[in-house]
Amino acid sequence: MGVSMGTAKMWVERWERQQQRYAVDREGRFTVIADVVGHLTAGCGRPLLLDLGCGPGSLAARLAGRLPGAQIVAVDMDPVLLELGRTHHADAARYVDAVIGDDDWTDTLGLDRHLDAAVSTTALHYLSEPALLQTYRRLAGLLRPGGALVNGDHFPQYGSPLAELTAHVGRRRAERSRAHTHEDWESWWAEVAQDPELADLFAQREQRRAAQPAGGPGGHLTAARHAELLREAGFRHVTSVWQFGDSRVLVAVKD
Repeated sequence: MGVSMGTAKMWVERWERQQQRYAVDREGRFTVIADVVGHLTAGCGRPLLLDLGCGPGSLAARLAGRLPGAQIVAVDMDPVLLELGRTHHADAARYVDAVIGDDDWTDTLGLDRHLDAAVSTTALHYLSEPALLQTYRRLAGLLRPGGALVNGDHFPQYGSPLAELTAHVGRRRAERSRAHTHEDWESWWAEVAQDPELADLFAQREQRRAAQPAGGPGGHLTAARHAELLREAGFRHVTSVWQFGDSRVLVAVKD
């Protein structure tokens, strides 16, 4: 049995507020990602986009609003977030259940042509460095010439003084916008666990998390290190197009 529309709407709206604690100027970041994708796909009648780590469809929904002709494939491994997205943002994307970085994850996407763009926001930092490099190589193979990866995330500076400074700028922005008053990640998930409509999905989520290999993520790499990995994967052109504190939008264009 699926999640009701009312339940999905409530949890997605709470997710949106909760995420404002973590993504500095989140709407600004979304807008820039859409600007970049719109520019890269100008003239494409029906651009094909891949949303990596889509969660409940936050970025996919905004891209669908900006680019109504786009075909969006949204991938995530979390059954709770995927079901919320399928229900609340059903028309925004085709949602795919897959673990980004697994050996065969791209085989599950059902792509019938090359991608025009791949996008992500606050998701790829969970990958270890070897998995990130492998993912970048896979994306280079999936994108058409002139296509790009557009990734919005936190990219800390190398070295304590600069890292502390950029993080401080982000924190001050959050305080001024009162984003720090919203519920946090742990509170959101604790409440989700108590919702009877989501009980089966939450149990499935916990089983998957328990089955994941030990070792944890690789941590937040600097933008410079991401650029090195992207070039190693075949992207010659890499640049940041937006920054606020340590939050950036990094773009890698394929020749």
